[in-house]
Amino acid sequence: MFDLDAWQEIFSTMRKNLLRTILTGFSVSWGIFMLIILLGSGRGLENAAKSSFNRGAVNSLWVFPGSTSMSYKGMKPGRELQFHDRDYEETKRKNDEIEHITSRFTIVFNTILSYKNKTAEYEIQSARETDMFVEQMEILEGRFINIRDIEKSRKVAVISPIVRDYFFGEEDPMGKYIIANGIAFKVVGIFKDASERNHYRIYIPTTTAQNLYNGRNNVSYLGLTIKPMSVQGARDFEDKLRTQFAERHKFNPEDSRAMFINNNWEYYNQMLNIFLGIKIFIWIIGILSIIAAIVGVINIMLITVKERTKEIGVRKAIGATPGSVIRMVIFESLIITSFFGYLGLFFGTAIIELVSNLIPPNEMFNRPEVSLPTAIGATLLLIAFGTLAGYFPARNAANIKPIEALHDE
Repeated sequence: MFDLDAWQEIFSTMRKNLLRTILTGFSVSWGIFMLIILLGSGRGLENAAKSSFNRGAVNSLWVFPGSTSMSYKGMKPGRELQFHDRDYEETKRKNDEIEHITSRFTIVFNTILSYKNKTAEYEIQSARETDMFVEQMEILEGRFINIRDIEKSRKVAVISPIVRDYFFGEEDPMGKYIIANGIAFKVVGIFKDASERNHYRIYIPTTTAQNLYNGRNNVSYLGLTIKPMSVQGARDFEDKLRTQFAERHKFNPEDSRAMFINNNWEYYNQMLNIFLGIKIFIWIIGILSIIAAIVGVINIMLITVKERTKEIGVRKAIGATPGSVIRMVIFESLIITSFFGYLGLFFGTAIIELVSNLIPPNEMFNRPEVSLPTAIGATLLLIAFGTLAGYFPARNAANIKPIEALHDE
């Protein structure tokens, strides 16, 4: 390995050509700096996109009725489809791919809620006991709607922290009755949702909504989560659902307007693939920038070897081996690329961290960060390119013949 004299010689050479060393190192710093900034920014965009999906289960499908656009078995196009409780029961019974399933009946008019002398307009959303899994809700207090509420069409409600704070303040809302358009609902729980807009609603049992708001056995739409499967498996399941609904409602399975399925699992995986492509593109751009900088390091090291031809010749004449000469040049290259590369890595990470603290999470940009694998990858990249930058000049130095070097002008 290197002794102290060898290290002193390397640093002495770098000090003699300080400006050249700094300018060469700056290009390395800039390449690593831009790679870190681009990767951190890409992670911020990816986190924002994932956050929007995480407002509900990423493996969820939402099934909505439409209107037929194709004639089928003598029936003209333009029929409006209406889902029923049977669609919920049949879909639940026939498909083992389903983890959780819910049906909802939409209350189309505005709802005025009141408690004591306070009134406000909030949305009433019907739900089943499985909605907390489909929507990925958290119960802060009490409970969510349960199967007994559904079976008995109980007038119970689960409210959000926003509704609780407005109507009840410091008062305990559990067991109290909140009035919705003249109908009293007993508060049985408080929920928290990843989506803030869902906090401006209360949940009541689907069967209660059907009974109170003239819904009979009508269902507005279905929501469900599926067991782990590939994207193609989710597409196949989507086709299976469409065929089942087509049989019940008498429409052509090829009629894409008869019913609509939002396949979040497919969308989520498409989003992951897009960001994987962006990440690969960023790495390519970053690596090309670093390669450009490394070419500069190689040229500088070639010049350094040329300037030190006599010195290297003397070293070889007094017994220095080609291996020791190669190590000396490669180590000098590694010091330049590693030191300035780490400066770029440090400042890039610092700026990403600063931006992460200054910009609050939003729908477009959320928590930019540089992960540990990214930092390790950048470090390995520096070592590899630093070694490469020193190898070719080192090989030239090792091939210098002492006699020729001593006659070199």
